[in-house]
Amino acid sequence: MDFGFSPRASELQDRMRSFMEQHVFPAEAVYDRQLAEADDPHALPPVMTDLKEKARAEGLWNLFMAHGDWGAGLTNLEYAPLMELAGRSIIGPEVFNCSAPDTGNMELLALYGTPAQQERWLRPLLEAEIRSSFAMTEPEVASSDARNIRTRITRHGDSYVVNGRKWYTSGILDPDCKLIILMGKTDPDAPTYRQQSMLLIPRDTPGVTVLRDLPMFGYTDRCGHGEVLFENVRVPVENILGGEGDGFSIAQGRLGPGRMHYAMRAVGFAERALQLMCERATERVAFGGPLADRGVVREWIARSRIEIEQLRLLVLKSAWLMDTVGNAAARMEVAAIKVAALEVAHQVVDRAVQAHGAAGVSDDTVLARLFSITRALKIADGPDEVHLRTVARQELARYKKSDPKAERQTADSKAERQSADTKAGAA
Repeated sequence: MDFGFSPRASELQDRMRSFMEQHVFPAEAVYDRQLAEADDPHALPPVMTDLKEKARAEGLWNLFMAHGDWGAGLTNLEYAPLMELAGRSIIGPEVFNCSAPDTGNMELLALYGTPAQQERWLRPLLEAEIRSSFAMTEPEVASSDARNIRTRITRHGDSYVVNGRKWYTSGILDPDCKLIILMGKTDPDAPTYRQQSMLLIPRDTPGVTVLRDLPMFGYTDRCGHGEVLFENVRVPVENILGGEGDGFSIAQGRLGPGRMHYAMRAVGFAERALQLMCERATERVAFGGPLADRGVVREWIARSRIEIEQLRLLVLKSAWLMDTVGNAAARMEVAAIKVAALEVAHQVVDRAVQAHGAAGVSDDTVLARLFSITRALKIADGPDEVHLRTVARQELARYKKSDPKAERQTADSKAERQSADTKAGAA
């Protein structure tokens, strides 16, 4: 395995590191103040507009996009350390137009969109002229199992009609949100992994109602996590993404790279928390000396450094595998980093909170927000338990004896999953 970076990748890291120090970190307090003073908690703070213009001028723009001529064309291995750097600030990814859910949605449009869909939606997203949202999770069912999705997409002549209820629809409250990518069922009687489809729904389509803005551990996200009701929402048939029945395989293509991006950011979260913990330990005095002299605090710092280094290596290995053998072949590693990344990040943040005492649970530092984010992301994009099951299945498969009868019984479902993984790997 070669984790060495090309001259271009190394240069981008230097430039992004400098940009974060000079522009992003100093803007965090300004961003929070402008957001607090705004009448709309979801309005874009003016300082973010300035940061985006500077990032674009520096060529630090759309770095996540590796498909066609749409973006920077970086490999996963080249992109990983860049997202780690951006992830050290909560506002970092948005500065570079590399924030969810737009990144995943743009990748879907680049991979599966028609030329007309790309012209209408992808180009404005790449220019940050609009934002988008992703509607998959539903309140009535365990949406980690896509077979449970109840939202119906019904064909009526030259239109599709959508009825259902979604929640934690990320990005839906952003005033600039113009597009919803929705996953629903077009044919409940089709084979298990051919029932779902994805549809492009303009945000202002009649019948789309945001019922409420959902907090995350008490925090209101600027882009919003809405509960959304779709009542007889009608869109043209050309708004289907891919084709009918392609929803599951498309979701796999979206979620694989998405989990990689989360893991990259999580390394950044952990590094920021460790930095704050070390600064606190050297500056704060208790019981006659700095916290840094206490053995337990030194152990927190040492374990955090070891865990971060281990996580970074696992992330880089997974990125390298995705680049060299494809997403499907790296399935176990991608599942593993989704679990490991948030476990490590959350643990390091928790130690930093403890080192800060009362300040750690206040809004005086970013730690309380990082605590909520790292905990929530253990659920988002598939809960840890789903990924642990994936890892366990692949590990146990190495020890199972061949059972022809069992293989015949599961052949259809395996074929469907392999087809989905193959498409994701090709992506």
